[in-house]
Amino acid sequence: MLTGRKYRLDFTLEQGEFAERIGGACRSVWNTALEQRRIYRRRGGWIGYHDQARQVAEAKDDFPWLAEVPGHCLQQALIDLDQACARHGTWKVRWKSKAGNPPSFRFPEGGKITVERLNRRWARVKLPKFGWVRFRITRPLGGKVKNATVSRDGGHWYISFLVEDGVASPERHADPGSAVGIDRGVVKVVTRSDGRFHHRVFARDREVEHAKKLQQGFARTVKGSARRKKAAARVADLARTVRRRREDFAAKTAHTLAAGFEMVVFEALTIKNMTAGVEPRPDPERPGVFVPNGAAAKAGLNRSIVDKGWYRIELATRSRARYTGTHVITVNPAYTSQTCNVCKVVDRKSRESQAVFRCTSCEHVEHADVNAAKNVLTAGRAEFAQPRPGVRTGARKPRNRVGRKVNRQATAAQATATAASGLAGIPRL
Repeated sequence: MLTGRKYRLDFTLEQGEFAERIGGACRSVWNTALEQRRIYRRRGGWIGYHDQARQVAEAKDDFPWLAEVPGHCLQQALIDLDQACARHGTWKVRWKSKAGNPPSFRFPEGGKITVERLNRRWARVKLPKFGWVRFRITRPLGGKVKNATVSRDGGHWYISFLVEDGVASPERHADPGSAVGIDRGVVKVVTRSDGRFHHRVFARDREVEHAKKLQQGFARTVKGSARRKKAAARVADLARTVRRRREDFAAKTAHTLAAGFEMVVFEALTIKNMTAGVEPRPDPERPGVFVPNGAAAKAGLNRSIVDKGWYRIELATRSRARYTGTHVITVNPAYTSQTCNVCKVVDRKSRESQAVFRCTSCEHVEHADVNAAKNVLTAGRAEFAQPRPGVRTGARKPRNRVGRKVNRQATAAQATATAASGLAGIPRL
C-alpha cells in the first residue's frame, strides 16, 4: 500500500535559493489561476486545468522566472487548485501568501527520482533541475518511490516520499471481535470505553507564559524590520515544538488503538462548528453597547479544543488501521454524554460535573467520559452490524454537493462560452 516517508534535506546555499524560487513560482501560479477562475465565474464562463496548464506553458516565453521552474511542479499546483475548487467551490478556496504559506512543491514522476544510500546516516536523492541533494535517512524507504514533495518548515527543508511498500492490508485483525469506543475531551484527550485514558500535556505552564512574552515582543516590533523576522522565528520555533509533541502523541495513541482492537469508534465531531466564536449581544436599551455573552470563556474552551488535536488522532488511527485490519467508524455524538449506558435514560442532570456521571433513574455512578465512551461503542456496534445498502462500512464521508454543483455550472458555462482562449477583459496566465 502507499505510505509516506519524510526526511530532512541538506540543501546547499544555491539549492535553497532555487527551492525558494520554485515555491514562489508555484504560489504565483496558484493565486493567478484562482483569480482567473473567479473572473470567469463572474462573467458566466468557466476554465479548467487543461486550459490553464496550456497557458502556463505559453507564458514561459514571456516570463523567464517561470521557464527555470520544473514544469511538473507548476502543473501539480494547478491540479491541487482544480481539486480544491471542485471540493470546496471557487469562492471558498484561499489565496496563498508568502508569510502564511511556506513554500512547497511536488515532483510527480517517481521514475525520474533516484535515491542512493551513502552511509548509515546519510543518503542522497536526484531531483529534476536540482541534481543530487543529501538528506538524513532516519529510516529505510521500504519501497518504490512514486512521487516526492519538498517543503520548508521553519529554517529547514524536508522531503516527503510517497512509496509503495508492498504490504497488503490483512483480511482479519489479530484480535477478532475486539472493539473500543473513544470519547475525546479537554481534561483527558482520549478516554476509552474500557476505562483507560490517553493524555499528554503538549505545552507546559512555563512554555505558555514564555509564548505570551514572545508574542508581546513580536507585537512591539516594526513591520518589515529584521527584529520582527527574528521575533516571528522564535514564536514559530516554540509552536513547532508543541505541534510535534501533538503529532507524536497522535501517532502513539493511534498505534495502540489499531493494534489492540478490531473496531475503533469515534464521535463524528464537527470541530469547526464547535470552535466557532460567540456572536455579540447588543443591549436593546442602549444602542452601541453590548451585554456580556461569555466570549472570553468560549475563547478559552476553543483554544483547549484546538490544542488537543482531536482530528489528528482520528486521522492517524485511520492511517494505522490499514496495516492491522482495524475498522474505524464514526457515529452521531448526540446525547452520548447525557445517556446512561446501563438503563439508557437520557437526562442532562445525570452529568453532575465534568468527571462524575450519576444516573437520575438507576443511580449508576461512573466516570462521565467513560460512560460517554461506552455509549459511543454501543452506537458503533449497532451501525457496524447493520450497514445501510449502498454504503461502505466504515467512516462516512459527507456528500459533496459543492463539487457536483460546480460541475453542473461548468457544463452549462462550457456550452455558451467562447472557444477562444483569451476572453475580452479576462487575464491570462
